Parts: sequence; C-alpha cells; structure tokens
Amino acid sequence: MRVLVVGSGGREHALSWAIAASPLCDRLYAAPGNAGIAGEAECVPIAADDVGGLVAFAKAQRIEFVVVGPEAPLVLGLVDRLEAAGIPAFGPSAAAAALEGSKGFMKDLAQRYSIPTAAYGRFRDAKAAKSYVAERGLPIVIKADGLAAGKGVVIAETSQQAGEAIDAMMADKVFGAAGAEIVIEEFLEGEELSFFALVDGKDALALASAQDHKRVGEGDTGPNTGGMGAYSPAPACTAALEAQIMGEIIRPTVAGMAKEGRPFKGVLYAGLMLTGTGPKLLEYNTRFGDPECQALVVRLMSDLLPALIASRDGLLNQLDLRWLPKASLTVVMAAKGYPGSYAKGSEIRGLERLKDMEGVTVFHAGTRRSDDGRLLADGGRVLGVTALGDTVALAQAHAYEAVDRIDWPGGFCRRDIGWRAVKAGR
Repeated sequence: MRVLVVGSGGREHALSWAIAASPLCDRLYAAPGNAGIAGEAECVPIAADDVGGLVAFAKAQRIEFVVVGPEAPLVLGLVDRLEAAGIPAFGPSAAAAALEGSKGFMKDLAQRYSIPTAAYGRFRDAKAAKSYVAERGLPIVIKADGLAAGKGVVIAETSQQAGEAIDAMMADKVFGAAGAEIVIEEFLEGEELSFFALVDGKDALALASAQDHKRVGEGDTGPNTGGMGAYSPAPACTAALEAQIMGEIIRPTVAGMAKEGRPFKGVLYAGLMLTGTGPKLLEYNTRFGDPECQALVVRLMSDLLPALIASRDGLLNQLDLRWLPKASLTVVMAAKGYPGSYAKGSEIRGLERLKDMEGVTVFHAGTRRSDDGRLLADGGRVLGVTALGDTVALAQAHAYEAVDRIDWPGGFCRRDIGWRAVKAGR
C-alpha cells in the first residue's frame, strides 16, 4: 500500500515508525514530517492544515490510505475531503471531530447520554462567566472551547486568577477564536488517566492504557503543556476499571455520536479523572495523544496498519491486538522557555550515542536538518526519548540514561516522568 501520514510531531514520528514496519506498506509519505520522520518516510512540504494541498497530493501519488495525526486537519474536514475523493483515511469526520473541536459540544453530549463528567457551564459573556465562578466557588477550571494546542486550560485557585483567565481568553483573545466561548467546570480531585480506544462507528476496542504529565515542572507543577512525558501501562487502569470506562464512558459516547448522526471513526482519547465516585470524563481528543502515542507504539506487538484500516472499514470486531508485557516511558526534551517563548535553531548532538541502547527509541517532535546536515531544534517539544523496561522504574532509568547521552544545551526535560508508578513500586 501507498500510505500518507499527515503531521510533523512526535506522534506522527511514532505512527510512521510503526507503519513503516508493516509488510502492507510499500511506500510511506509524510506531510510535512520532520528530521526524524525522514528516516521512515519521504517527507513532502505540505502543511498539515493545507486540506486542498493534501488531497491533491494524495490523488496525484495514488495514495491508498491516509493516517491523519493532529487535530486541526480533522476539525477542518480533511477526512471528509479525502473520502469524497475516493481515498480511504483514518480519523473522524469534521462532524465527529467536534468532540475535540468544541469542549462545550463534548460536555453537552456527555450530559445528554449520562456520561459521568464534571458539572459545567458554557459562556460567551465574560460577566456571566465571572458570576458563575462566584456561585460555584474555588478552585475551578476554565477552558477555551476550541482548539488551543493543549494550552487552553486554567485551574484557578483564586477569584483573581479566574477573572484574569476569563479576560485573557475572551477579551484579550490569547487563544484567538478558540476562546470566543469558554467552558467553566467543577474542579475534580483524583488521579488523571489517559485512556485510548479504536472506534469504527459502532464498535470500540480498548487499547493499552497510558498516563501523561501535562505540567512543565517536576512534581506536576507549573503551567500546562502539550505533554512532558508519558508511560504505559498505567498501573491505575486495572481490568475492572477498563471495563467500567468502556461501559460507562466510551461505548455510550460511540452510541450517542451515532444517534446524533455523527458516527465516530478513529481513535478516542479520553482524559479521565479517577475520583472517589468513579472515573469521570475531563475531555476527549479525537486522535492519538502526544507523547502517549510514543509510549504505546513501542509496546504494540501487532501490526498497527491493519488496525487503523479496520477502524476505517468498520471491522474492529475482527481485531485482536497483542501488547508487549513490558512498561514503556517517554521523556520529552523541550526547548528552554517552553511552554512560553523559546528559541529555535539550537543544535542537538549525540543521538548516535544511543544506538547501542537496547529498547530505546528517540521520536522527533520538532526537528529539522540544516543545509550542512546538522540536527536543529525547530519547536517547543523537540524529542521524545522512549525506553522499555520490565517495570516503569526500569523504563524510567533507561530513558534518563539515554537523555543524559544527548548533548543539547538549549533543551530541558522533567526528571520525574513516571514518578507515581515508581513511588508505588511498579
């Protein structure tokens, strides 16, 4: 098959890495790709949100299957356009991608179909939003309704913080159109969990569990980021909990979307809070997580490409995936200053020192090659150093040993990825 992967981040490198290993894949392209993806696929300079350009390329190159990595092209309707052109694609339609494209839509759907989630309100008026905060009390969570690259969430612990967050989103438009409407919801206490399921419009198949670290600082402190690391499996996700999540959250969502005339195909990534009264849905992403995808693919023993095709074709009930009985852990190396302002173009050296490390894979998230072949940082999150181990603690030790071999003065990472599992002796 001739396959195209859309995107340029660590998730897309992980997907390309797995798809390139499939005997079904004869030729692999990536648009636009990055310096790491170039080792797996032929990269073409088409932006992930250039829907027309991607469709034209897929038609010209006789692409037989497209895997859409990031959320923006899904919300823009790339899958709809590809399918209309007769090109099969993995991912939801624009109507189904609203589960991620609008937090308000997701919350309303959860309410309609009795899916457990936090109490909430939707607002287009700042004054009404502030009144709601005063009524509900603190702490409280304020979210931009639309896509904000994983950064449109503020946990306000004071009235001043809440007011500033509301004004920043609605008046200052720090997230652009994504903050024209905001969702304010109850603050839930507990342990967060990332849960993934493949969906084919009617059936859902649970994937391996994972846990990510959104905060930039050690001990889960500081501002939210796109993700500073992840590990899999998540010790908190027992077989009984997986069954509960599938029965109370994932399957009702799939059935509800079908009933709404928005059948969902692709991967559902549920951000959950494990509260004292059971798991509650924080948000949905309609694509693989980044960096969770990196931690997942290195554990997958089955061929990923047929699984993605089965999701698109409505054949998940014929699928049985096998997972490596090991733990995996990904440490994100980011440019200094991230998630705030950061410089691009610093040189990264030493990746060749990792070649003798068994079970270690480095996924590129934001890199490019200079004209003279040097590897340069080209984003906020730049590398995802991923390692396997018999336990999370061993995977963590291997990952940080690999990190320490990389020579990149312009970068930093958290040194405690997986700390909850390690503390619990997992």
